[in-house]
Amino acid sequence: MPREYQFPYELRHLVYFLEVARQLHFRKAAEALAVAQPALSRQIAQLEAAVGAELFVRSRRRVELTPAGRAFAKRIEPVLRSLAAAGREVQALTRGEEGHIRVAFTGLAMATVLPGILREFSRRFPGIRLELNESPSTTQLVALQAGELGCGFFHPGATPTPGLRTRLLLRERNGILLPSGHALAKQEKNSLKLSQLADTPFVLFPRSHNPSFYDRVLSACAKAGLTPRIAEEVWPRANGIGLVRAGLGATFITPSEAKNLPGDVVFRPLAGPAPESSLVLGWRQPPAPEPALAAFLAVASETVATLS
Repeated sequence: MPREYQFPYELRHLVYFLEVARQLHFRKAAEALAVAQPALSRQIAQLEAAVGAELFVRSRRRVELTPAGRAFAKRIEPVLRSLAAAGREVQALTRGEEGHIRVAFTGLAMATVLPGILREFSRRFPGIRLELNESPSTTQLVALQAGELGCGFFHPGATPTPGLRTRLLLRERNGILLPSGHALAKQEKNSLKLSQLADTPFVLFPRSHNPSFYDRVLSACAKAGLTPRIAEEVWPRANGIGLVRAGLGATFITPSEAKNLPGDVVFRPLAGPAPESSLVLGWRQPPAPEPALAAFLAVASETVATLS
């Protein structure tokens, strides 16, 4: 055992000493500790010998702490409180009542299912701290495989990622988000075809952030006979929506995302070819998730089930 962890006394000596220091009465302290009074006196004598100082002044009428005893009690009491708290914290961690989870998300998650999940999880598990970070899907996948994230809300690729488990949360066809002043936004007919957007610039995101969805966009455009003119590639999602509001182009968006947008943009469903967005919750496998993460995954599953 390392020398810094070697002590000439045991934990019970400290517990016994502190109880006598509180009661200032050996018989009452012995009763509180459920030990015989002679045994308690021997333990205190052993502790005094170990620390090389008299801790109590004893007389027939009273027991008092010496200056060394008062100093020792001041040091020992927070140590014992800390040890007691450590046990409670470990039990809470084991039960999934406390902990820390790093969670990454995309704009689609925050615009749809994530706020409800966070609200319910915070209500049920106030002792678990969530560290939230908006990240592209590709960045999340790398971080998950490296063990740097507890879980992530991302858009899956064309093939499953080795070592990860996923749960589908959302799957929707995309529509088009237009500036309110766009000619197609003013038409009475609700749905559009991609071919009608031949003269409209598009605001997308860098392909490296989500290659699978980017390619689905290009595939849908090709099926509609459209070669999209990409005016801007920006991230995160809110920036793309901001550029549409500024009148710099149109972008693809799901109906769920479009529910709470400002009045200077207009959502139109697409008839015919349209890219589909999928949102999954992913985490590493195996081993089984830690209790705090398992609690978060369960709440996420339950919350999404109530929304569907």
